[in-house]
Amino acid sequence: MFNNRILVIATKHKKETIIGPLLKNEFDLNCFVVEGFDSDSFGTFTGEVERVNDPLHTARLKCLNAMKLSNCDLGIASEGSFGPHPSSYFINANTEILILIDKKNNLEIVAYEISTLTNFNAEEIITYAQLKSFADKTGFPSHGLILRKSRESNEDIFKNINNHNDLKKHFNFLKTKYSSIYVETDMRAMNNPTRMKVIEKATHKLIVLLNSKCLKCSAPGFTVTKAVAGLKCSNCYCPTRSTLKHIYQCNHCNYIEEKMFPNNLKAEDPMYCDICNP
Repeated sequence: MFNNRILVIATKHKKETIIGPLLKNEFDLNCFVVEGFDSDSFGTFTGEVERVNDPLHTARLKCLNAMKLSNCDLGIASEGSFGPHPSSYFINANTEILILIDKKNNLEIVAYEISTLTNFNAEEIITYAQLKSFADKTGFPSHGLILRKSRESNEDIFKNINNHNDLKKHFNFLKTKYSSIYVETDMRAMNNPTRMKVIEKATHKLIVLLNSKCLKCSAPGFTVTKAVAGLKCSNCYCPTRSTLKHIYQCNHCNYIEEKMFPNNLKAEDPMYCDICNP
């Protein structure tokens, strides 16, 4: 379905350097980036342009826009979000959504990767020593930094800072005008190798989905859509919170299949039972 086709990658931040070779190697896809595509029009991390839609819808809009500009019927886009991990609010996480749209076959396939592998950080600083300390702990200069007047202001904002000379120059400029300065990690993919690794993991997940075929219609993307709890305790035989079965569903023909005991356990240890170990 995908072999030897042309694929547009919706990016202006060099994501094609990660996504392209992986898809080329797996499906012999001819990947390209369309001239004139501006992902910043859908929202920027620094807030000059607000992201008005949720991440999945934003990724979809990016993909469709690049496909329209390039007159290509196969496209891929990603959207990243940063903030507290959904299950551990004290740890920052990077969530990457990767969407592939195939108009020729009426398909939309989405992969997610949530990772605590991120240097996402920001700080209000006064001295260059504070800035140097922040830079050291966030992986500068291999990871870019952004300096600005304040968190709320887009006035006097400096991006693409990837060397110590520029870091000091922009700091000195801002320091002559303001009592404090706001520094943040540059989360755009081309300036953040750590984020690139998360995008790479999401791409691998997407490849698995593209190779996972529906048993009824053979469409790719056949995957788990729901985990059902209720695995019985081996001691009291009552249902536990552990997974009893996975529900697979095709997003093309809606065929559903259940897989019992997906973790190869037919009974749960009593230590995970709310009755035996309340």
